[in-house]
Amino acid sequence: MGQTIPPFSFPSRRAGALFFALAFIGILHPLSFPPFDLGWLAWLVLIPLHMIIHDLPPRRALFYGWLAGTIAFAGTVTWVITAMHQFGQVPFIVSALLMLLLAAYLGLYMGIYGWGYAKFQRTCPNLLWLGAPALWVALEFVRTYALSGFPWALLGYSQYQWLAVIQFADVTGVYGVSFLLVMGNVALTSLLLWIYAKTRGLPLPGPWVSVAGFGCALSLVLAYGAWRMQEQANLDASARTLSIGLVQANIDQAVKWNEAYRDETLRRYTLLSQQAGKNTDLLIWPEAATPFLFEREPAYQSQVLDIAKDTHSSLLFGSPTLRFQQDGRPYLYNSAFLVTAEGRVSDRYDKRHLVPFGEYIPLRSILFFLDKLVVGIGDFKSGQGVMTMQVPTVPPDSGPRFGVAICFEVIFPDLVRRMAQEGANFLVTITNDAWFGDSAAPYQHFGMVVFRAVENHLAFARSANTGISGFIAPDGLILSQTSIFSEQAVMGLVPLRSSSPTFYTQFGDVFSWGCVIMAGILFTWCRFTTPLSTRKPRSSPI
Repeated sequence: MGQTIPPFSFPSRRAGALFFALAFIGILHPLSFPPFDLGWLAWLVLIPLHMIIHDLPPRRALFYGWLAGTIAFAGTVTWVITAMHQFGQVPFIVSALLMLLLAAYLGLYMGIYGWGYAKFQRTCPNLLWLGAPALWVALEFVRTYALSGFPWALLGYSQYQWLAVIQFADVTGVYGVSFLLVMGNVALTSLLLWIYAKTRGLPLPGPWVSVAGFGCALSLVLAYGAWRMQEQANLDASARTLSIGLVQANIDQAVKWNEAYRDETLRRYTLLSQQAGKNTDLLIWPEAATPFLFEREPAYQSQVLDIAKDTHSSLLFGSPTLRFQQDGRPYLYNSAFLVTAEGRVSDRYDKRHLVPFGEYIPLRSILFFLDKLVVGIGDFKSGQGVMTMQVPTVPPDSGPRFGVAICFEVIFPDLVRRMAQEGANFLVTITNDAWFGDSAAPYQHFGMVVFRAVENHLAFARSANTGISGFIAPDGLILSQTSIFSEQAVMGLVPLRSSSPTFYTQFGDVFSWGCVIMAGILFTWCRFTTPLSTRKPRSSPI
């Protein structure tokens, strides 16, 4: 297997060097994501972690990895404090502690990555450039589903503006981009360690396998990206289009459900719908746009239907749906209603993936003392049935089909993929990001939609109460976007599906499962392989 990497020692002030490395990770990670949009930092973000766990035993690497991950995510999901304190009436200190608890949970995945990195480094260092990215993707994949799932700020999302880099997500999903980023971090770390060894006069084989492997992978990705973007541009030029109007009413969350504000809310939606353009194929309002239960308020219901008739446009909007259990207890669906230009409700989609501690309380028998973040009647239930709708047209049943991802749902690649698999010709997401306030979350949330478009080669229309609303092309190009906390109406032409379903649409997370299998094989190898180095590990700097 060749010579192993010699022990790496920090400068004499080891605790200071460790603190600097952890602080550096805490800065690089949030800056890699929106709204800072310094995506190039993601190609470097793991290097400080790799340095501080180099030559450490796996258990200690687990601790440092967890600490680094906790600091990194604490800077990335600070919006949790805004959502819970400002709108959930949770005391600031409690909100901050809960945010840190979430960051500590997310940091655990980076801790396990550090543990595995140290394992691979001690037993099969020549395969580290493949094993570490596979392990990272396996952990992101687990995070997507564990404890109901929270795939927020997956590393690949940092590249949403680098279109040539992300086109191969139509095969691998966003996880493939994360794989490439980690491979780059590993290769650069190996190169830096080699340079360090050279300056110290230490014998160390060159990191040419990992560097060459990463170089080849990046070159192939960029070549595929350039070809894919040109191919998609040609397809979009001849594709059928749909005229869509987006309404961003900017209703303050503090008055959203205030009955005294209903008339003003409907006045604003009426005016903006007219500005979005009459005779559009589809008007889209945000999640929970109506400040009432649409099915239960006949007077206000007729006003909404009149808007569709007056604009001669089909209308898609969000509104809660009230239902009752057999024992009379109420529950809600978070629904999207589709209304024809004649003022008739033609379809409804009920949200599938609910927000824990927002739309329902998981393990309610144990966590009975927790209040929900969302103020509403009873608990929300998950919807069932068909996941796509059809744009009403004349003659009937000739309009294009589309899927509606409501808020949180759009961050789940497989859920949106199933909408595309059902035959959607374009995709829609509606959301109420007012909960996030003036934080990084609305920008991070919007950036993730880019990947759902690329993964399925389908255009996206997004309507958000307070922003960001906009249109995204099938190759991930952001065609237009609004500013947050602004009252706007936007009109655009969306290209309909013009190519066969992508590999990802058809087969899903094959790549991610492959990474899980690869990581499992390497761990099995490590279990039955004597470490290549029997030297005494360096002592802890703290």
